[in-house]
Amino acid sequence: MKLMILGAAYAQLNAIKRAKSDGLTVLVTDYLEDSIGKKHADEHELASTFDAEVTLEVARKHQINGIMTTGTDQPVLTVTKVAHALELPAFLSIQTAYAVTNKRAMKQIFTHKGIPTADYRIIRSNFLDEELAGLNFPVVVKPLDSQGQRGIFKLYTAEAVRRYFNEVLAHSREEEILVEAYYENDEITISGWVKEGKAKILTVTDRVTFQEEGKIGICLSHEFPSKHLNNHREEIKALTNQIVEAFNINEGPIYFQMFVGKEGIKVNEIACRIGGAYEDEVIPLLTGVDILKMTIDFSLGKVYANESYELYNLDQNKCYASIQLFFLREGKITQMPLEEDLKLIEGVYNIRYHYKLFDEVKAIHNATSRAGYAIIIGGSQEQLDNNKSMFYYKMKVLDENGYNMVIHS
Repeated sequence: MKLMILGAAYAQLNAIKRAKSDGLTVLVTDYLEDSIGKKHADEHELASTFDAEVTLEVARKHQINGIMTTGTDQPVLTVTKVAHALELPAFLSIQTAYAVTNKRAMKQIFTHKGIPTADYRIIRSNFLDEELAGLNFPVVVKPLDSQGQRGIFKLYTAEAVRRYFNEVLAHSREEEILVEAYYENDEITISGWVKEGKAKILTVTDRVTFQEEGKIGICLSHEFPSKHLNNHREEIKALTNQIVEAFNINEGPIYFQMFVGKEGIKVNEIACRIGGAYEDEVIPLLTGVDILKMTIDFSLGKVYANESYELYNLDQNKCYASIQLFFLREGKITQMPLEEDLKLIEGVYNIRYHYKLFDEVKAIHNATSRAGYAIIIGGSQEQLDNNKSMFYYKMKVLDENGYNMVIHS
């Protein structure tokens, strides 16, 4: 059987390798010639994962049996359109896929269905200041249909919104942008699966991000379990179920981002895919639920549910883990420890670099600037913290001047 995977970056690499290990022929597509995943796939084509028409042509040419993506938002709509066109298994209706990949539609459903979210406006380039009336500054501006923290800025005046408008729009296919009130918060992420319209939460993590201006929303780590889980457990479950019902999500993986602040929980964004912080590795490790295998099997029309999924209960999970999404300062890498040596450190389940020795590292612009990741576990929160400290004590990446380039949470 042949599985088409949209995207061939590090976020899709585990899916590509897993599908191949399951004996499938793997076709991958994206708009780059040298994506890491294309080195591992059986077949590959040059096609934007945003372009449903071209993707459909490629799918027909290669006579695929299923199509999927993971770790990225926008291709979810393309996957859904192609699957329906070819009468292949699809997690979502096209209407739902659009709603979870376009922030205008998403925010409208939040508002209509009474799902708490930050106050917002949708504006064009010729907007009047009056259109932002009642919206408290600072605000966050975002493209309506992008991903990876591209084109997102925290701004303090209407004039700044006007000044940054085109920079935001450069990451969009729309003619409007989203402006929403900034909500001081701790961010949490909910990963789960929906089966026959019923959601099961698998993990709730704290999403730790850069705090400085210019890097808003770029994630540095996910911490499990969330420090907010005990106090907000029932509210998180209720909101998750409310979202699934409001958006008519019937099957498949879910990844919801929520803000915890003084006004309670507000929903930031939602997605219907496995998270991009290597949840395809982390969720099986922490829960026993092989969410990647389930995604692959469903996409090929196979029975996907299993005993581990049916028996899993978040309330009984006693694991501790951190997904470290580290970055590097600008410079040339002259020294870095081997991945194999770092895996010998207590608690280090996996570590992977996105750079190699003597690479030139450029400035951080969005989540795609990530330098690598590490999955670290511990028997308690204290042990996990100690394991993280030891990892970063030994994981030093040096530049030409001998300075440690590593940036981490």
